[in-house]
Amino acid sequence: MYGSRGAGAFAGRRMSAVVLGAALLITGCSSSSGGGDGPDERDDAGAGITQQPKEKAPFWVNPDGTAARQVVDLEKSGKKQDAEQIRKIAEQPVAEWVGPDDPQAQTRGFTEAADKAGRTALLVLYNIPHRDCGQYSQGGAADGNAYRDWVDGVAAGIGDRPATVILEPDALLHLVDGCTPEQFHEERYDLLKGAVTKLKSLENTKVYLDAGNAGWQNPDQIFEPLNRAGIAEADGFSVNVSNFYSTEDSIAYGKKLSAKVGGKHFVIDTSRNGKGPYTAGNPDERWCNPPGRSLGETPTTKTADPLVDAYLWVKRPGESDGECKGGPKAGQWWADYALKLAKATG
Repeated sequence: MYGSRGAGAFAGRRMSAVVLGAALLITGCSSSSGGGDGPDERDDAGAGITQQPKEKAPFWVNPDGTAARQVVDLEKSGKKQDAEQIRKIAEQPVAEWVGPDDPQAQTRGFTEAADKAGRTALLVLYNIPHRDCGQYSQGGAADGNAYRDWVDGVAAGIGDRPATVILEPDALLHLVDGCTPEQFHEERYDLLKGAVTKLKSLENTKVYLDAGNAGWQNPDQIFEPLNRAGIAEADGFSVNVSNFYSTEDSIAYGKKLSAKVGGKHFVIDTSRNGKGPYTAGNPDERWCNPPGRSLGETPTTKTADPLVDAYLWVKRPGESDGECKGGPKAGQWWADYALKLAKATG
């Protein structure tokens, strides 16, 4: 494992995205009022989840996400205080990580539901071949052609509806740190650049290439890989995905990197950074299910710096980083950890 690594957030989610996207459209659980923000907007499937005010966070809140279903279960079992804690997660827009199966149906379901609610879908593409170097979130497309077909499906599903895409967490960092074998480097650059081009051909899609986190400290390690991967054509880059570095440190890191890639803007994953990084235990696994963490700033486009387009919850709080510290497989909901995150948040 790598101490500055961070994505580890996918393996348990393969079927749910397809089923959920279809269910959202069939049941019509997105608001039929066009995305109003009043108290009567009940675009929920039992938990009473509504959209955040658009001027604060234009991104879609999934009314039937895992956290929302956890709220319903806790309320049914009489654990109302715990339900209100998990509601802190359920009521915020969090990213949908697109699975490997039928990406067109998944992205169509998410973007249509978001568009119906008058919001923008927040999506993560995490399917690059040789993903995660055989670690907790290993996998990805079988080869380059399979990945290109998958991205084509993603794009077809998005169409002209609004979407913001975080592209391939860790993919560039694992080229820099030596984790990904040299023979796959050129192909990966080509795949990332092709994905940026494909997604930016869509009318209303923004794309942010992942650029690691403040733990890397030196932007010189990553700015040239960003250039080779197509940052010039992208809207910007993302930092701190699935990690815990403070927003302040993430802004400082992002601004240094931005200066080396033409002043590009960036977004920050603030989903679990409320108490900063964990500093105890094995340094190689401090990123993996660290104890004592809390939720960070809620998603918003009102940020502390004009170069920061948004604070986002890219990692879905409450989902495991991997089978460490007693956690389930990467991407699976861990109710106890979710509750601790919420309770530790002021």
